[in-house]
Amino acid sequence: MPTPLIFISFFFLGAIVASFMAVIAERLNTGQSWIQGRSACNSCSRELSALDLVPVFSWLCFKGRCRTCSALIPAAYAIGEATLGSLFVLAYLKLGLSLALIMILAAFAVLAFIVMYDLRHTVVPTTASTLLIVSSLGYALLTSGGNMHLGQTLLVAGVMGFLFFMVHFLSRGRAMGLGDSPVALALSLLTGGSLAIAGLLFSFWIGAVVGIAILVSRPKGHRMGIEVPFVPFLAAGYVLAYFTQWNPLLLTL
Repeated sequence: MPTPLIFISFFFLGAIVASFMAVIAERLNTGQSWIQGRSACNSCSRELSALDLVPVFSWLCFKGRCRTCSALIPAAYAIGEATLGSLFVLAYLKLGLSLALIMILAAFAVLAFIVMYDLRHTVVPTTASTLLIVSSLGYALLTSGGNMHLGQTLLVAGVMGFLFFMVHFLSRGRAMGLGDSPVALALSLLTGGSLAIAGLLFSFWIGAVVGIAILVSRPKGHRMGIEVPFVPFLAAGYVLAYFTQWNPLLLTL
């Protein structure tokens, strides 16, 4: 029987990993080292102490502001930490302590980095998408219910990746970025089979809702030319399909 301490441990592990991924996403390809150097306030440049770096709780305790200059700290940091922490707990509940758990936690960590980097730079680093595919494939190999199930998972994932590539190719990059293709392939490996299609549906539904919300919130005359990265929606849709195991396609059968 899992104890509350185990849940808290997995939550903080995920939140700490998310915090580290945020640092890498912020510093990568900017000339800054993500290995060396203490984190600092972006407004007053004060180096952050351990008290400032407790995932989620530091942001809540200081009301989302720097303790020195009172500059606002984006809520996205705390949301990212809380989200990945929650996903780590849910993954543990689903898989228990196992090698498959390690693989999916690694996949979630890389996915968190990709989402953060894509939101910041609207591009998916090739190295990150490769790591996501490797960890997702490892998870698929460990959890496949036999050769037939594994073959179905690989086929669906390949089709998903190819479809996204063709959308990018045929639209010359206007409809979708090239980096979305490997991410869709990797996430399809995680969900497998028909749930990969469900994840795609959820992604478009979530993207549509967010897109409409953005359009409605913008002033009249400024509602054209909206460019929103699709990878965050892919991540949300596929994660939702993975944990709920709900396939809306079954409602039409």
